[in-house]
Amino acid sequence: MEESETGALFDILEPRTICAPFLFNSPHSGDDYPTEFLATSRLSLRDLRKSADLFVDQIFLNVIERGLPLMRAHFPRSFLDVNREPYELDPKMFEGRIPAFANTRSLRVSSGFGTIARCAGEAQDIYMRRIPIREALQRIDTYYLPYHAALRRRLSTIHRKFGRAFLIDCHSMPSGLGTPRTSVPDIVLGDRYGTSCAPELIDIVEHSLRGHGLNVHRNQPYAGGFITEHYGNPVTGLHALQIEINRSLYMDETLQRAHSGIGTITDVFMDLADTLVAVDASLFQPTIAAAAE
Repeated sequence: MEESETGALFDILEPRTICAPFLFNSPHSGDDYPTEFLATSRLSLRDLRKSADLFVDQIFLNVIERGLPLMRAHFPRSFLDVNREPYELDPKMFEGRIPAFANTRSLRVSSGFGTIARCAGEAQDIYMRRIPIREALQRIDTYYLPYHAALRRRLSTIHRKFGRAFLIDCHSMPSGLGTPRTSVPDIVLGDRYGTSCAPELIDIVEHSLRGHGLNVHRNQPYAGGFITEHYGNPVTGLHALQIEINRSLYMDETLQRAHSGIGTITDVFMDLADTLVAVDASLFQPTIAAAAE
């Protein structure tokens, strides 16, 4: 295994030779909390971590051994969310003038979960006071823009090599504590209602996961966020699929610790990785020769 591109903020873990046109991405598993951020938060670290996809990067780490790269953030989602537009900003959060180009009216902003989140966990306010808008813009420049630049470059390289590229965006979802287990899906696959990837891809993924006895839903309640929508453009040979994993399958959500199920769910997704590597990517049509941008 080699790290061909890495930084303190995120890394892309590379196999020695990439053997199929897939890139796995874990944008919300980061657990490195800046000291300055913690000092401005009214919430405990435990509450802030409720927004994180804890352990998801570990679940998918072994895709590298299958000849597939894995990208992951080290910074936490509650600090900055790369699965949003670059400037989804809540005017109630900031001191100073927000740029005119910012999206201040999205549903994600109104719910408290914009690019710089106002809330964490169960809609709990993060900050003790408003933060300067210059700080928000600095976070975007320092964290968000480099992350997406690296993601675009890696997808472009895969696209040039194989004529197509598949982004598997990996997330977790709360189990709904107190909700009967039978009413909560194990996995939710999001393809923006059939627009972000070839139907053959989601069919293959669903069939593989159901083969392990998992309860798999499509697009409900998660159809895919900004990353899936932004990078999924099947007519150009770019495909994006979001995977949400029920946290109760692999962790104790109260203690925020992995339990023995993490080994089982890891094996499930390594079986999926093996399936994807074995698929003839030319089956996914249409495609064009132009490089991804």
